[in-house]
Amino acid sequence: MLATMILSLHLAIIAFNLFGLVAVPLGAWRGWRFVHLPGWRLAHVLSLGITALQAVLGRICFLTMWQALAEDRAGVTPLVMRWVNAAIYWPLPAWAFTLTYLAIFPYVLALLWIVPLRWH
Repeated sequence: MLATMILSLHLAIIAFNLFGLVAVPLGAWRGWRFVHLPGWRLAHVLSLGITALQAVLGRICFLTMWQALAEDRAGVTPLVMRWVNAAIYWPLPAWAFTLTYLAIFPYVLALLWIVPLRWH
């Protein structure tokens, strides 16, 4: 159950990160107010910044480590978890993820300038 909870949190964070990459520019174009909210945008930058930093340091995501530990302790990985794991853990070399995160992070920082925060 703990592994499932960690996987669910990890999946939610991935969805949040991907959603923000699309929603911010689209929302600016469509006039969506929430894309200018400082708390939401700064949480997005921080989340992607932590991801990029872990990759640059050659470290595996702490949620991935926690999930693996929980799965080892449980001794079994349910079928649905295996499907979700296959969707989010791609069999690519670590440098491919690092390069991807390093390409995405400057884009997110640029969005802070292109789609400015509104502090009111």
